[in-house]
Amino acid sequence: MPHASDALWQPVYVGLGSNLDDPLEHVRTAFAQLAGIEDTRLVARSRLYQSAPLGPPDQPDYVNAVAGLLTRRTPAALLEALQAIELLHHRDRSGPKWGPRTLDLDLLLYADLESTDSSLVIPHPHLHERAFVLVPLAEISPDLLIPGRGKVRDLLAVVDSSAVEALD
Repeated sequence: MPHASDALWQPVYVGLGSNLDDPLEHVRTAFAQLAGIEDTRLVARSRLYQSAPLGPPDQPDYVNAVAGLLTRRTPAALLEALQAIELLHHRDRSGPKWGPRTLDLDLLLYADLESTDSSLVIPHPHLHERAFVLVPLAEISPDLLIPGRGKVRDLLAVVDSSAVEALD
């Protein structure tokens, strides 16, 4: 049976978001926790950004960022590690879709993989239309090609990013 250390390093991008219980601290801590995932390296991180909530309007603004990783983990194993980090931040999935949360970690891209598996869709299905993801992603990898969509910089050029503000 192959071991993870025999696998090739794959480039991966993860979106981070929080709008509850000190969002800045949740996102900053999550960067460190991403760096601690076994067989994974944090190789790039965007600045932190503030944006209006996408879902229900009666919630605080979000703090968003993007991390660039190299991993030897499979997409499913990486997703499991991301969800474990969310649980450390007391992530509650029982609320409304796009509702407030302490931490949301979205696997945006895994190399050039395209998957429509019911448990994990890659690339993230709304990545190409969300300024709060495209702005930090463009900061760390503007020429990155999103399979089936185009380059990050070109996608960012056609969305309204005026409500996404850098915090640091």
